[in-house]
Amino acid sequence: MKILRTPDKYFEHLPDYDFEPSYTTIKDNDGTDIRIHCIDLGPKDADPILLMHGNPTWCYIYRNMIPELLKTGRRVIAVDLVGCGRSDKPSKRSDYSLVRHHNWMSKWLEAMNLNNISLFCQDWGGTIGLYLVSKYPEKFDRVITSNTGLPLGDVKNKYLTIWLLLMRFAPSFPWNTVLKKSFRGSLNEAEFNAYLAPFPKLKYQAGILKFPQLIAIHPDNPGVPANTAAWEGLMKFTKPFLTLFGAKDPASKGWDKKAQKHIPGAKGQPHVRLENVGHFSQEEAPQELLKSIIPFLHAKEG
Repeated sequence: MKILRTPDKYFEHLPDYDFEPSYTTIKDNDGTDIRIHCIDLGPKDADPILLMHGNPTWCYIYRNMIPELLKTGRRVIAVDLVGCGRSDKPSKRSDYSLVRHHNWMSKWLEAMNLNNISLFCQDWGGTIGLYLVSKYPEKFDRVITSNTGLPLGDVKNKYLTIWLLLMRFAPSFPWNTVLKKSFRGSLNEAEFNAYLAPFPKLKYQAGILKFPQLIAIHPDNPGVPANTAAWEGLMKFTKPFLTLFGAKDPASKGWDKKAQKHIPGAKGQPHVRLENVGHFSQEEAPQELLKSIIPFLHAKEG
């Protein structure tokens, strides 16, 4: 694979973002080195909080949550998925598949040697992060999900169907026509431009353009078997599992109820529907999320 790396200069002077980068290099199955970026703060020997973002965002989306999470005394890690943020970007859309994303993040998790993890995940950070939970349940103490899911090829969602059709042949990501509206007016211009920082040229967008085609809403999608296996693992997950879903998010509609019904660790938890919050909950309602996350981190299992 040919690998692209967004120059550091594009990440300078971003509003409310002065976190030092941390990097881990893993090797793809074809032998290619891939450098994965994360923010890694707090005591290295403390139990970690792992924050995983979705498409087309990156660690920047957690800038308003990290300071408060650090006050819990835990190690706070926000990772950029491959193809996003400051992580390396394979140059072709054909380089990306759900199985490859699983492999990349599995190797990263093993290289980081993390245990006793509290996971917060949204969008693709959930689809990929929940796979990690199913593969390494012994590494995770608890899980918090927001606006995400594990589509199993049987999803009847008009919004996602249109999104997949729109993006199938899109020459570039529709930042202004789609993404800006999805943030529901929660950003100023400088903050919005910070989300574009990892993609200063079209050549860096292969990963974020491919993500929509990896959403396994149809039965013939190659990601269905992997998501099905992950879901079967989650249905055995007995540790605390919390859902904090935006009531105005059309993409993940209904998955929180499914998780509450079928995941053992979700039974009896203080689940919340965030009123007037859309898809990017970390941006729209960081304080509302923290009001649920921090007590959940301190709650004793069982």
